[in-house]
Amino acid sequence: MKRIFRPLYLSLALGFILASCGSQKMLSTPVENIDNLPLKTTPVTENDLQRWSHLDLVKDTLPGMSVDKAYKELLKGKKGQKVIVGIVDSGVDINHEDLKAVIWTNPKEIAGNGIDDDKNGYIDDMHGWNFLGNAVHEQLEMTRIVKKGPGTPEYDKAKAKLEEELKGLTPQKQQLDFIVNAEKQLATYFKKSNFTLEEVKAIPATETSLAQPKALFTNVLSSTSKAEFDKQIEEYKDYVYGQLNYNLNVDFDGRKIVGDNPNDLKDTKYGNNNVVGPEPKEAKHGTHVAGIVAQVRGNNKGGDGVTNNAQIMALRAVPNGDEYDKDIALAIRYAADNGAKVINGSFGKYFSQNKEWVIDAIKYAESKDVLVVIAAGNESYDLDVTNKYPNDTYDGSPEFAKNVLIIGALSPTYGSKMVADFSNYGKNNVDIFAPGDKIYATTPLNTYEYLQGTSMASPNVAGVATLIRSYYPSLTAVQVKQIIMESGTPLKNQVIIGEDKHKANFADASKSGRIVNAYNALVLAAKMAKK
Repeated sequence: MKRIFRPLYLSLALGFILASCGSQKMLSTPVENIDNLPLKTTPVTENDLQRWSHLDLVKDTLPGMSVDKAYKELLKGKKGQKVIVGIVDSGVDINHEDLKAVIWTNPKEIAGNGIDDDKNGYIDDMHGWNFLGNAVHEQLEMTRIVKKGPGTPEYDKAKAKLEEELKGLTPQKQQLDFIVNAEKQLATYFKKSNFTLEEVKAIPATETSLAQPKALFTNVLSSTSKAEFDKQIEEYKDYVYGQLNYNLNVDFDGRKIVGDNPNDLKDTKYGNNNVVGPEPKEAKHGTHVAGIVAQVRGNNKGGDGVTNNAQIMALRAVPNGDEYDKDIALAIRYAADNGAKVINGSFGKYFSQNKEWVIDAIKYAESKDVLVVIAAGNESYDLDVTNKYPNDTYDGSPEFAKNVLIIGALSPTYGSKMVADFSNYGKNNVDIFAPGDKIYATTPLNTYEYLQGTSMASPNVAGVATLIRSYYPSLTAVQVKQIIMESGTPLKNQVIIGEDKHKANFADASKSGRIVNAYNALVLAAKMAKK
């Protein structure tokens, strides 16, 4: 899934450059009163921001999922069953201090003996499988289509989109080069790289060659520290140069190192059991997603996971670029065959050459009673108009499976800006919304960060689904989907959505018109389980 990189101070810096170059009975408050709640005008505290997705709309005036309330009022003293959750992503740091206690271990496999003990086709798959082997970077699907040449399905569309993306990167690269050069000029002037705002302001006006670098970093360092700037600019470099060197580069071959034929679904003897991947930092996305679901609750380390009963099965299938349909299909099948009851898919693309492989895998997961939770995407698109892969319907056709939830993202602001400005939406093709902006969770090497995207909203819902399946194991995947859809909090207020930032009724932004509510979901699950 395309990264979202929008730190506030970098936006300011770039701006400078451009200028110079369910049922209402279950709800804790009636819907009509919720819509009339006063907006939160005071800043959100750091403590609340770190767990805002767990807070309650009525109590905290933040559009969270009422997770804390559910634990306090519904789950206290209860012991649920362990539920295996497949995380199909970029890799998971299974040694993270806040995750290692919740990592799934294959009970039928003997570690390190080089034998496929459980005869599932994967040797020494102790904690899942790495379908990418040592590959890290990859092209986007449209780049792969263009590389195949004219005559390939959707070639013209892919070529036009690739040219558009490359054109759009030109000013970003120019902006990035300007920032990097300005930083080098100041580092040379100060003879150090960790200069301060005060030092920058003190540069005399006679240093005319430093006028623009001075203005730029006066702006930047007024909003953040130099250390934080260095960290974020590295990520921005990774994004821009990653797009140019790998994602949009028709000459790049990221798959060669894997050694398989990605266009042959029967070629399954590839990958390895290193579910972190060859570079721990590249497992950042998957580690964060896993943490949202299941980082240990109440241990005073980082944040808290939504569920206290998950076992995380790590399935590395999403590179720095677009995933291959083959890897996704095999990862879903692996999870379904090895006991997962919930699969999270925080990935996606807008071209797919073998979407039927993924469709068949999702149908297979449905036959195994597995719920598949998928991020809606981060381009502010209306998915009723634009196909995003994977989904459970394309081009307005009926849903091909009943076990899929497509999740849009919320920001921690109740009101017109409640829908995250990047989130895709769709009256028919997005099912429900959940917190996905400024989400605090695990990142590799025992660190924690805020990340944003529908990639973060999806595991929040996967966590709620896991809670339901843990405490009410008799309920099917289809029933769990129904519960999450029907028990969410329905809202009628207008929100800003779309690329053009138009106003629309929140009720029309998704099929349910609701935001996920763990408390209500567990209440409804208890009722349904008794029937």
